[in-house]
Amino acid sequence: MIQNIPGTEIEKKSFEIIDREAGDHGFDPLTWPVVRRMIHASADFSIMPNLVFKGDPIRAGMAALKSGAPIVTDSTMMKSGLSVARLKQIHPAYGKGNIFCNIADPEVARRAKEAGTARSVFNMRSLKDKIDGGIVGIGNAPTALVEICRLVREEGLRPALVVAMPVGFVNVVESKELAMDLPCPLILMKGRRGGTTFVVAALNAIAVLALEFSV
Repeated sequence: MIQNIPGTEIEKKSFEIIDREAGDHGFDPLTWPVVRRMIHASADFSIMPNLVFKGDPIRAGMAALKSGAPIVTDSTMMKSGLSVARLKQIHPAYGKGNIFCNIADPEVARRAKEAGTARSVFNMRSLKDKIDGGIVGIGNAPTALVEICRLVREEGLRPALVVAMPVGFVNVVESKELAMDLPCPLILMKGRRGGTTFVVAALNAIAVLALEFSV
């Protein structure tokens, strides 16, 4: 039977169902809301054993948002999916365009063509000053994640948080294995699975927590 539930109650009801069906999941009280929102976005409980949280990433992400740290994404879709209204409640910088993605920039396209490589690489290179101390979300291109690993290891950049969930079949698993040892807070989905939806869900969940808790 179709239930008649007010729109404002649907998310709450969904979270109650997820809590019940997940059972004894083993995630701590700060991490579980992030995992739960990712499940809510996908209706997929099977992602749980594939999620990696290293370096206290939830608190690191909350602190970064509260400081107004830049957010760098590997796709315009991710940039559009983040709740700017919520982010502005955390820090006014997010009302002034503090979310960055240059994947559609003609200069990025030109440089990538000249170098014979993917635009996702030069998108990251063009935003080095934002990545250092910022939050990086990668839900599409493994080449972007590989470049983040290079920027951290070779150029000394230190993101406040990396959410690494590229999806696909070519270099996806390898890029994630490369990222596992990054010396910065990390949320990662192992294997071929991933996608922008998961990263957006994770970052939006961290934003909700940042409004609810002090760091």
